[in-house]
Amino acid sequence: MSFFKQSILLLSLLLVSCAFYAQNAAVKGFLYDKETGEPLIGVNIYTLNGQYSTTSNIDGYYSLTKMADGDYQVVFSMVGFLEVIESVSVAGRDVKMINKKLAEDSINLKGADVFGELNDQKNEVRIGIETVTPKEISRLPSIGGAPDIAQYLQVIPGVTFTGDQGGQLYIRGGSPIQNKVLLDGMVVYNPFHSIGLFSVFETDIIRTADVYTGGFNANFGGRVSSVMDVKTIDGNKNKHKGRIAINPFGAKAVLQGPIKKSSENGGAITYLLTAKRSYLQESSKVLYDYIDEEGLPFNFLDLYGKLTFSGSSGSKFSAYGFSFNDDVRYKAISDFNWQNNGAGANFVVSPQTSTVLINGFFSFS
Repeated sequence: MSFFKQSILLLSLLLVSCAFYAQNAAVKGFLYDKETGEPLIGVNIYTLNGQYSTTSNIDGYYSLTKMADGDYQVVFSMVGFLEVIESVSVAGRDVKMINKKLAEDSINLKGADVFGELNDQKNEVRIGIETVTPKEISRLPSIGGAPDIAQYLQVIPGVTFTGDQGGQLYIRGGSPIQNKVLLDGMVVYNPFHSIGLFSVFETDIIRTADVYTGGFNANFGGRVSSVMDVKTIDGNKNKHKGRIAINPFGAKAVLQGPIKKSSENGGAITYLLTAKRSYLQESSKVLYDYIDEEGLPFNFLDLYGKLTFSGSSGSKFSAYGFSFNDDVRYKAISDFNWQNNGAGANFVVSPQTSTVLINGFFSFS
């Protein structure tokens, strides 16, 4: 090869290397609800020139990667929230962090397009997955005026539910012991109460619940029929809130708020406490005395607590625990009295100079 050709080849390789190097900048960050401080899922993030776009995940995290050097206008847009535009300049291997709190939009919209689920489908295979949110659970008619995921699951194709001996769940022909139920990474062995109408999960604190009826990843492991992965909120970062609800079947209380209020970049310490108790055995003596004058034999008590430390960089550490109890007394037949206790923690780490998001959990139940 002549000296001239060698020079041309070397110059071409150098130019290609420079081009790749010039597109290694990135913009990343976390997006929160301005009122509650909770992470926002499914926010659309894009540059005005349309060259780069992404959506926020369950932690509110996003990243625009492989960006060329230059000045950009980054748009944060979500239905029901005010649009925010941020100017940013990147060069070389810069990793710029932009955390934002989006405020709700009070303007009535004539129409809306939802992009979050569509983008998820582009990036991953979503066969046999049902993602459930509290809003969807609340839309269904509920028994006793208490929306519950146990009632919602009964409308999912391939799911059969029975109330005898602990609310047994059968998915696509599999037995109940072939189902895996997770609460913030902790295995819950008796997720449904014996009456079959209620689960141990408090609807008000559910962030998302992914129900895998097939095709779930190996990281879940240990089951062959289905996986239900429930994740809870962190608690309000700006103000203390409480809710008490009473219905003919039982009562519940939810308490949440900041130990340390949210900073401008999202750093805070929050708590979340819930309690749910059935008094059906007492109320049924009045409401259902034609069935049994001594009342129906179903009682349960559910307790859950969570403490979350959120950093200004988006890193987060949560510790939590639960105690779920069932007390069923079938007269002259059998008594069931079981407890399910557990504790665990999870973390999210966002390195300052990288778009990689590191997360994990450890638990015992």
